Amino acid sequence: MKIIICGSISAAKEILEIKTELEKVGHEVEIPEGVKHLDEWEGDGAEKSEKADRKIKYDLIRGYYEKMKNYDAVLIVNPKKKGVEGYIGGNTFLEMGFAYVLNKKIYCLHLLPELSYVSEIMAMQPVILNGDLTKIN
Repeated sequence: MKIIICGSISAAKEILEIKTELEKVGHEVEIPEGVKHLDEWEGDGAEKSEKADRKIKYDLIRGYYEKMKNYDAVLIVNPKKKGVEGYIGGNTFLEMGFAYVLNKKIYCLHLLPELSYVSEIMAMQPVILNGDLTKIN
């Protein structure tokens, strides 16, 4: 299966580990540009963040949407962040919306967050993996 991963750049280590695990079992995997070029982004460790000017300069939002068209499924990597279990931030939420509109299967690695927009996330009907990548099919 062709899987594109979405998630915060602060989850880069986990995203890279998941990419490796999925590729070991034969999946083709795409990851965010910020994770691919982690050393180029500002900040250190969990503080790395993509700046708006970089997103604009490299048209990263539209670019990931275009890439998503060529994948079978979207995996949302949503670890705890900002004290919220299963955190899904603005950019990842936007990408989930893209996946939904494109009729892609959406998987969430962890339980959904207790955030004001959780009902919108639930309406996209993601499959909750509870950390178990073997449930991807």
